[in-house]
Amino acid sequence: MNGSILLVEDDNDIADLITLYLRKDHYEVEIAPTGETALDRVREKPWDLFLLDLNLPGIDGFRVLEEIRSCSKSPVIVITARTDDADAIYGLGAGADEFVTKPFSPKVLVARVRAMLRRAATSADSADPSVSRYRFGDFELDTEACVLKRKDKQLSVPPKEFDLLCYLVSHAGTPHTPEEIYANVWDTHFGDLASVAVHIQRLRRRIEPNPRSPVYICTQRGYGYLFDREALK
Repeated sequence: MNGSILLVEDDNDIADLITLYLRKDHYEVEIAPTGETALDRVREKPWDLFLLDLNLPGIDGFRVLEEIRSCSKSPVIVITARTDDADAIYGLGAGADEFVTKPFSPKVLVARVRAMLRRAATSADSADPSVSRYRFGDFELDTEACVLKRKDKQLSVPPKEFDLLCYLVSHAGTPHTPEEIYANVWDTHFGDLASVAVHIQRLRRRIEPNPRSPVYICTQRGYGYLFDREALK
């Protein structure tokens, strides 16, 4: 099997269609038709990736997303019929890695799953705690071991958020436009550039003493975002 996927979807037809395509690509798939069932499955075993519908009976998808992020760093792709930007912004802020809007192509969805798992596996396989360590403030970032610590306590950071931090820190002092960041961190030139700003906000809330006045991840007007080189020890 290429990986285990928890599909949280209450529409049987959509769930069956997605499962068919994923299993053809040799993924282990389990369907959770309700938020309550999803929470049980999340707590029972680790999953390599989550496909999450927002419109669920009972506990909604946002609550499930928050629970996933409290105990797992595995990628989360949200599948939704909602087109409101506020939902996407909230979902990305809560820890979603990508949004897919219904209707969608099952083949494209499988391709996104494949790419997301490939990136996660590459990060995991590259672990080497002896190199590529950076210190700033109370934090220690190990880009090879994929670990962020604060005062020697390891923090749980979603994969896309961690990749973004690694990219900015490893290019400290150099500003990057949202387009450049999206191409290098999301590994594609196509998508919603608003994801960059949302993930920047999440990182600032995680590491900045005052997210409204950042000292690490700064905005250079007209050029983009950069990590302050002077902050590195």
